Amino acid sequence: MPAVSKKGIAMPESPIRKLVPYAEKAYKDNKTVFHLNIGQPDIKSPQVAMEAVASHHLEILAYTRSEGSEEYRNKIAQYYKQNNIHVTESQIIVTTGGSEALLFAMGSIADVGDEIIIPEPFYANYNGFATASGVTIVPVNSKIEDNFALPPIEEFEKLITPKTKAILICNPGNPTGYLYSKEEIKKLAEIVKEHDLFLVADEVYREFTYDGAKHYSILEEDGLQDNAIIIDSVSKRYSMCGARIGCLVTKNAEVLKTAMKFAQARLSPPTFAQIASEAALSTPQSYFDDVIVEYKIRRDTLVKHLEEIPGVQVGHPKGAFYCIAQLPVKNTDNFAQWLLESFDIDGETIMVAPAAGFYSTPGVGNNQIRIAYVLNEESLIKAVNILKEALKIYKD
Repeated sequence: MPAVSKKGIAMPESPIRKLVPYAEKAYKDNKTVFHLNIGQPDIKSPQVAMEAVASHHLEILAYTRSEGSEEYRNKIAQYYKQNNIHVTESQIIVTTGGSEALLFAMGSIADVGDEIIIPEPFYANYNGFATASGVTIVPVNSKIEDNFALPPIEEFEKLITPKTKAILICNPGNPTGYLYSKEEIKKLAEIVKEHDLFLVADEVYREFTYDGAKHYSILEEDGLQDNAIIIDSVSKRYSMCGARIGCLVTKNAEVLKTAMKFAQARLSPPTFAQIASEAALSTPQSYFDDVIVEYKIRRDTLVKHLEEIPGVQVGHPKGAFYCIAQLPVKNTDNFAQWLLESFDIDGETIMVAPAAGFYSTPGVGNNQIRIAYVLNEESLIKAVNILKEALKIYKD
């Protein structure tokens, strides 16, 4: 039998999706599963986006430009200007989700065997994107005891080698919910300028900040025009995960020229999804104001009830809609599977994301889970109670 590739064998499973078969079995057993495992908001997508698709009468569903339609990119540039990010439409490449933007970025700045430093825990698919690109992730560990704040710059300095091409951050963070401060961004800006590196920022959760904190983009920082690359997406901002529209944004002309070759190779981003995403840009601020209020209530409810469980330690999110919880168990992969297979309360159980998959350092995060607070308050309280009762009887 022909062998599959070593790269394919090395591709990591999604820690978020690998438990799906066990959840499907739970459904067949007539259980209700509260999904805390995946960042699929239950917030309705903006009606203006849905109507734009429904009312559009295309006679030919044709290719768009490889970099995305000019009209859409102009509107994205206007959106960024409102957020104190000054770019032109020519500095934006529309992609098939933020995922493709990350692949384009890695393909444009790193060769096989090159290294990218990433504070861990990080979005699990960074591992997959790096493997697909032949790039080596070099982790710098952030700790739950420090609420996953930026590790000391000295820790980054120790890891920089001739193969280092970039530092990658997610801000606000998935899976931690950590929001990097302006001062932390400035520290990163200094180190990438000093060592002639790229600073790649996944800013897809820009709108979701709490407690009066403000997001500070790497493209707001002076002097980073050659170093900064933003990864963005409509998925979470407008609760449009299925649209699969994102973008890569940079002022570096060589990166843009290179990324365009990757964009041309996949022809174009999807047409109808661009129509919906362009319309979504006219969503009123009141939509986001309401969403932020709702997520803050959910965050506060989740953290409060988790902290009441003996032996559980919780990170305090300042952005996005995730948190990391450290549990009094040895292996949360086994625990998460057990929850779906063997535990319920009155026919109800929960699905969580084991956090080891959000690290690249072996053995780290085995006793942690990521929770997405994308359920309503009542469901979150029920879910945390199920977790509490499960921990009372679970044996490693």
